[in-house]
Amino acid sequence: MTKTVAKKSAAKRSYAKAKDAATTDVSKLTEDDIRAMSEDDYMNPVQLEFFRQRLLKIREEVLAREMDVKARLNARETFADPADRASAEEEHWLDLRLRERESLLLRKVDEALRRIVDHEYGYCEETGEPIGIPRLLARPTATVCVDVKGHNEHIEAQYRDR
Repeated sequence: MTKTVAKKSAAKRSYAKAKDAATTDVSKLTEDDIRAMSEDDYMNPVQLEFFRQRLLKIREEVLAREMDVKARLNARETFADPADRASAEEEHWLDLRLRERESLLLRKVDEALRRIVDHEYGYCEETGEPIGIPRLLARPTATVCVDVKGHNEHIEAQYRDR
């Protein structure tokens, strides 16, 4: 059994026991507290709960923005002036684009929350190695480590139309 799999198994066993205690303590933790934790404690119950709460907060913010966009999209006005109508159509198009992006982010957040429940959160989907606390703090929905992401972006850049 690899070291990563053993850590995941240990996290699964201890997560249920520590979840209640972690919930009360996590609200007081800062990013610096999470960064200061030992690498041996990677994705311990406290860290998982910290990221779960962060993802839930992001989810609430996305849903609030999505409701705002839906309200703007449903507010149809008629304009006599073609320039006003064009501006309104441009804003409508931008709102549709924003809604699409928010919908994608919501799916990523829900997937990250599922990975927390399954005790797969924080580990690269391709290599199984830890993604790292700094990367997860910057992008809580990350699914791959920096090395894999850099490699994927390099390949994408090679095949991109120029």
